[in-house]
Amino acid sequence: MTSMDRRTLLRGGVMLGGAAVLSGGVSRAFAAPGLVRARPAVTHGVQAGDVTASTGVVWARADRPARMLVELSTTESFRHSWHVPGPVVTPDSDLTGRVHLRGLPAGERIFYRVSFAADSGAVGAPVTGSFGTVSRHPRDLRFLWSGDLAGQGWGINPDFGGYRIFDAMRARQPDFFLCSGDTVYADGPIPATVALPDGGTWRNLVTEEKSKVAETLAEYRGQYKYNLTDQPLRRFAAAVPQINQWDDHEVRNNWYPGQVIDDPRYTETRLDVLAARGRRAFGEYVPIGTVHADGSGRIYRRFSYGPLLDLFVLDMRTYKDPNTPGLETQRDGGILGAEQTAWLRRELAASRATWKVIANDLPLGIVVPDGTNIEAVAQGDPGAPKGRELELSDVLSSIRRHRVRNTVWITADVHYTAALRYDPDRAVFTDFDPFWEFVSGPLNAGAFGPNALDPTFGPEQVFAKTPPAPNSGPASGYQFFGEVNIDAGTRALSVTLRDLTGAALFETRLAPRH
Repeated sequence: MTSMDRRTLLRGGVMLGGAAVLSGGVSRAFAAPGLVRARPAVTHGVQAGDVTASTGVVWARADRPARMLVELSTTESFRHSWHVPGPVVTPDSDLTGRVHLRGLPAGERIFYRVSFAADSGAVGAPVTGSFGTVSRHPRDLRFLWSGDLAGQGWGINPDFGGYRIFDAMRARQPDFFLCSGDTVYADGPIPATVALPDGGTWRNLVTEEKSKVAETLAEYRGQYKYNLTDQPLRRFAAAVPQINQWDDHEVRNNWYPGQVIDDPRYTETRLDVLAARGRRAFGEYVPIGTVHADGSGRIYRRFSYGPLLDLFVLDMRTYKDPNTPGLETQRDGGILGAEQTAWLRRELAASRATWKVIANDLPLGIVVPDGTNIEAVAQGDPGAPKGRELELSDVLSSIRRHRVRNTVWITADVHYTAALRYDPDRAVFTDFDPFWEFVSGPLNAGAFGPNALDPTFGPEQVFAKTPPAPNSGPASGYQFFGEVNIDAGTRALSVTLRDLTGAALFETRLAPRH
């Protein structure tokens, strides 16, 4: 592709050709049958993510090496538009490309079209999407969250409508969607059929990469390509910008750095090797902005949504210590790591937004076992903080000490939906202000629960919706997402927990504290 780079820089030939096609003008040369066959195509739809008031990321994948082109407009007709040249996509990135947009107008709906240009100058058909940039002034805000996609063998079933929860979420017209992790199930092969309790059969689409556990980079990439064949997901991704965090199933169930596994399904048993491949595929296939390098490929970050909301996206996987019973009385690691913990405390104290929503990809007070060990924070011991709870107690104490008001925590992971209220009056550890944690998921996976609660931080389960039997599939209806609304006038925050159809199961309204 060196020749195309040179022509692009010296003559602008590809961009001129791209502009002509994207603006609706198709030359006779482009209409020639031979060149039509040579036009590169968008293979897996378009996505946008990590959108701020002036920046964002647009993603697409081509069917061959080509130059990525993006056309932008503030009108759906594209009557007035501007063009942004993207990267040359090659097999090195599995033909995926991301364009980092800058200088966008705040508080506007941005419409975009993505196409790819071949070295010959032929430009393929564009695929459209849109997203809204963040307003710098108070205005009503709505976002959704959930996690866990294609888990426990429940894949894309065309007879069921595919991942149809995404159509229900798109109907809510959110400003953005937070995927709380388990964006793929790299350790979860998808069978052709699954027997249902009523005697029926669930029929999955299957691919070669989804027929075994992922080990190679190509197999990890195949997890994302599988999900992006789903039409409801692609419609949603084209209409709603994303913020993505990862958890364990992007690599393997309950993994932690340094782990060596004994699993006959794997020929590569070093989790650090598998995690590097899984992280690379994650970075290639989700519309994530450039993350800060800290030696581990940092994923945690903060997003500001004007004066109403700051969103803190955590990474509770990259820095976690080995899974143990969690009864250590002295810190020997944690789940956030020292640098991320210091960052979270500092950024929370500096925030001037009314609401601080913390996206934790593992729950706080819900016990998540890993055999006889503990996978998340709470370990079920009713006493003073131990194990990873020591790190959480430090964060909660810092929030109280710096008078950080209006914190809300949101998560997925446990495959049911719930609302928990933490109160020092019920807790063993009391150096914190009351707060809520909301749980919602899965998107399309087996449903489980409920899990036990750990009383150390005084959680009360105000609401929960769980299936009657473990690993209940999507057809049972126990698939969930959460919705957050912030009213610009009152600055109140409301949380609604919704099911597969979008029906509201639980709602609470929180008034801001000053």
